[in-house]
Amino acid sequence: MKNVLLPTDFSENSWNAIKYAIHFFNAIECGFYVLHVNSLNNFIPQDETLTLDSYYLENTYIKPAKQRLRNFIKRISILGPNKEKHKFFALTETGFFIDSIRKIVKEKQIDFIVMGTKGTSGLSEIILGTNTADVITKVKCTTLAVPENAEFVPPKEIAFPTDLNLTYNLDVLHPLSEITEHFKASLRILHINKNKEHLKEDLDENITLLKDYFTDIKSSFHHLTNKKVEDAVQCFVESRAIDLICMVAKNLNYFQQIFFHSKVEKISYHTDKPLLVLHEKN
Repeated sequence: MKNVLLPTDFSENSWNAIKYAIHFFNAIECGFYVLHVNSLNNFIPQDETLTLDSYYLENTYIKPAKQRLRNFIKRISILGPNKEKHKFFALTETGFFIDSIRKIVKEKQIDFIVMGTKGTSGLSEIILGTNTADVITKVKCTTLAVPENAEFVPPKEIAFPTDLNLTYNLDVLHPLSEITEHFKASLRILHINKNKEHLKEDLDENITLLKDYFTDIKSSFHHLTNKKVEDAVQCFVESRAIDLICMVAKNLNYFQQIFFHSKVEKISYHTDKPLLVLHEKN
């Protein structure tokens, strides 16, 4: 059984992520934890001499959030989830957002976080949405980030951009292997060479390691040359009709080039391609 965390701020893009998650895990036994965080960032008094009144917080923020969450769960039931395999639990937390996410991940032994992302605005810090970007980079849990314009299709082509510097244990790739096998998808491992140089010997060895790891699934290696990594990824996503992009969070520098940059005018994969981010477990 998979435990899946669905954070929501009751926005349409978080609702879209929930719909996507229900379809994505349709055939898998899952416990879905729908979480709303009453973030302390939103109502800490500017005057530090003031204290937060518990009665005020309960009636102004917590009770209304619980009611909206109950309505949200009812709305989910209308989607017709797999009642034999899916169970839903409503959770509310009051605290700082990332601290609350980490707490629930540990308490409920969460396997996946599924979150919605906002569309591009030209500002790098909100390409993915601040909360989603923080979860991806600060919470060690496999995370599926679903753009607001993404509609679920069973992924048949999965892109795995990598710089081939395997600074992580290959076990981190297990969720990717599971998903690829489950959907009978093809895995396209993409390396982008920025300087038209021959691969170093140790990188050739890492290609062999990856080939051995994915030996039981349909996979292929692709090498592109482009000074701009994000442009190369965009070209690859379009030419291969990619349905899902996967990356390892530990490759942070590479990750930032693809998903945390300011020039987004020609980059459409932010707006319609889900992003699976893999983390090493503690």
